[in-house]
Amino acid sequence: MSKRDFYEVLGVGRDASEREVKKAYKRLAMKFHPDRNPGDKEAEANFKEVKEAYEILTDSDKKAAYDQFGHAGVDPNRGGGGQGGADFGDVFGDVFGDIFGGGRRGGGQRQAARGSDLRYNLELSLEEAVKGLSKELRIPTLVACEPCSGSGAKKGSSPTTCGTCHGQGQVQMRQGFFAVQQACPTCHGRGKIIKDPCNKCHGEGRVEKSKTLAVKIPAGVDTGDRIRLTGEGEAGEFGAPAGDLYVQVSVREHAIFQRDGNNLYCEVPISFSKAALGGEIEVPTLDGKVNLKIPTETQTGRMFRMRGKGVKSVRSHAVGDLLCKVVMETPVNLNERQKELLREFEDTLTGESKKHSPKADGFFDGVKKFFQDLNS
Repeated sequence: MSKRDFYEVLGVGRDASEREVKKAYKRLAMKFHPDRNPGDKEAEANFKEVKEAYEILTDSDKKAAYDQFGHAGVDPNRGGGGQGGADFGDVFGDVFGDIFGGGRRGGGQRQAARGSDLRYNLELSLEEAVKGLSKELRIPTLVACEPCSGSGAKKGSSPTTCGTCHGQGQVQMRQGFFAVQQACPTCHGRGKIIKDPCNKCHGEGRVEKSKTLAVKIPAGVDTGDRIRLTGEGEAGEFGAPAGDLYVQVSVREHAIFQRDGNNLYCEVPISFSKAALGGEIEVPTLDGKVNLKIPTETQTGRMFRMRGKGVKSVRSHAVGDLLCKVVMETPVNLNERQKELLREFEDTLTGESKKHSPKADGFFDGVKKFFQDLNS
């Protein structure tokens, strides 16, 4: 279970230049910006995810840590750089100010971070994937602390305005002729401090807990499909929105069937006599056995299509087919009488091989001609 890869979020390669990263961010930020998508929680979550990726990948130190250690290298809870939390206007200034109806937003206070997205790898049998089912998943995650309702402050108290930055989240440090603005060292950019932390979460606002979710798996899913459960990821910091849970589906190999899209394939063994004389054989399907009519003189490897016996598409009402490949099986462990009957049968074909085995005779005629041409 982890956050999405930052390069994947921005749609750029790991060798992308800073200019390419900025270009990708501008495009996605315009698409998901809350001012363009009022009331759209999903767009807001996507915007925050894009912003976080941009802030990490355009900071050389954070990018180096991320490239080497992944999300752990920039997780503030593990001593990394973490999310800067700068506002959209802070990043671009006047570039998009006219578009969204305003320039910089005041304050500089670090916003509580949205919870991380989680991924759960779910393995299904072919039958489960084809027919669909409800599945209970046990997810270890971070949830909002109940006693403090996610605030981090002890019940009956509340966070107070930071006396160092006066709620701004940032302070100015003067170095000679220059004034440098940085996150407040007292409140770490939040603008508030917790004087009386909650006894359960110790001021974090979140606690580790495993929760059980009932997830409906639609019929027809296949390996690589992903089911999104909005708001079922980790709880956000201090009441911020929770992340999402992505259920990643993989389907185990089946003993009989192979799947290709909505079609199923299987090999069905038939006897020599059944292939020669024809008849009916039983063929397995995911709904039970059905009879398949075998014409006389059926050759091994012939494919039979059983329409509508495949998989119903998860994205439409189309249903695939079952393709059955018949494979003639050579009899084994013959007794003397059975061998004798086969020899008698073979003798009846003498002189009439072209009539009964046209493929074999055509093959050997071709081999004979090949060597004649080779020696001429």
